[in-house]
Amino acid sequence: MISASRRWLKRNRTPLAIGFGLIGAGYVATQYVLGKISDARERMSSDRIARENLRRRFEQNQEDCTFTVLALLPTATDNIIHELETERITYELQQQKAAKSARNGEINPSELGSGPPSVTDDDGRSMASLQSESGVHASQMGIPSASVVGEGQQDGGQQAQKARKTKLQLWNDLKISSITRAFTLIYTLALLTLLTRIQLNLLGRRSYLSSVVSLATGGMEQSTISLENHDDDNPDQAYGNDFETNRKYLTFSWWLLHRGWREVMLKVEAAVKEVFGGLSPRDDISMQKFSELTLEVRKKVEGATEAERQASRWLQYLLPPKEEEEFVLRESGMTKESSPSGSVSISSSDATPLRRLLDETSDLIDSPPFSHVLTLLLDAGYSTLVDQKIAQQAYKVPPTSDVSDLNAPRVTEVVDVKPVKLPIVLAILTRQAHSIGNGVPNEYLQSMEQVRDLEAFAAVVYSSNWENEIRPVNDESGITLKDGPADPAEGHTGQESVVDVGSASAFESAWGKAVEKDAPV
Repeated sequence: MISASRRWLKRNRTPLAIGFGLIGAGYVATQYVLGKISDARERMSSDRIARENLRRRFEQNQEDCTFTVLALLPTATDNIIHELETERITYELQQQKAAKSARNGEINPSELGSGPPSVTDDDGRSMASLQSESGVHASQMGIPSASVVGEGQQDGGQQAQKARKTKLQLWNDLKISSITRAFTLIYTLALLTLLTRIQLNLLGRRSYLSSVVSLATGGMEQSTISLENHDDDNPDQAYGNDFETNRKYLTFSWWLLHRGWREVMLKVEAAVKEVFGGLSPRDDISMQKFSELTLEVRKKVEGATEAERQASRWLQYLLPPKEEEEFVLRESGMTKESSPSGSVSISSSDATPLRRLLDETSDLIDSPPFSHVLTLLLDAGYSTLVDQKIAQQAYKVPPTSDVSDLNAPRVTEVVDVKPVKLPIVLAILTRQAHSIGNGVPNEYLQSMEQVRDLEAFAAVVYSSNWENEIRPVNDESGITLKDGPADPAEGHTGQESVVDVGSASAFESAWGKAVEKDAPV
């Protein structure tokens, strides 16, 4: 039995050896393939987690932008409302109306009403309309001394013409002030929204690159890019750790809040005077007419054509000139008057992080995509003001729902929009100015944030120009990153990043690709 088995094995040892060899080779090959599949799965999982973390960081960054705008906007609003005291002018008109009523009370009532209504009679009805619509009361404003009314009662016939002229001047001032204030606040809100998006997304990109560099230089103990920003805890990192640089950079929004808005106001005021200057408070104005006049003001401020809008430069309203940068830091409390010049100088070297941030911010503000997105934000803001608030409150146009109701009747009632007195529109503008600057929730900011190109602009800022940002660390550590951070707006897909590295106009190229992706098919 044993000898027979031994003879069988000896006779079949070659086929057996080949069989065992094939089985072993198959096992090794199977383990190799399974290992490769496992590695691929791990890489795909790591990439998915990294993309998800990047998207979450980006979305959190945009939420921070919203809260930052809401925190900064009241500062500019207070400055604008203090400069354009529409309520004060309204109160002076109310005082004149009270003085006129007191004088009429001393006259025999039978002598009144025999003639046609005068200019002051129409103005009195307009004043009543303005007071009832705007809800402005004397308690909301500083009240002048009581001698004003007494002096008004003692005015003779020689003062009547002077008082009438003053009233017309006050109505004109009220008209220009209320329109200019509302429009200036819309421009300020749109500019502040874009500036904040640029600032926080540039700093968010620095934080992201800090995580990448930390992962590349600190070993593999951290297998994924951190969602949290702990860069300030590590003084050895080159990105996101410079807390003072970040603070100084964010401080430059002081210029728009305290200086830039005034330049915007002067530009808007000149356009409003030119367009609305010929209107009288006794005039009726239709909704279409008001929309056309508003569009004329925008054309004079922003540009009448696409080429003029692209050529408009908003940098002077958002950032100070280089010679004023240290002044901004001192005024905002970042530096002291007695501090050494070397500690506050930010213009002496182009290699400083703060200088690079300011230069890149200036380039972004002067880029065509900035003007394009700003126009869309202003479209959203003016649409909320004119097509919703003024249309519904002044012209009694019923609101339209964006969501189609299947149960709604197919035939809707055609509303006859009748013209209204100009003071009614001025009253709505006076009230909406406070909603634009201090509204909770701020419907104007919400409408601007619904513009899709705003998120695309922020995504391109967040994901572009990484090569110039990472180069200083590359020179020191020898790290070379082949691929930049993927566009956070792409989601989890494996599409190529929109960042065009190496191009002279990388941001414009990336913006063009982002717009093409968002364009409807």
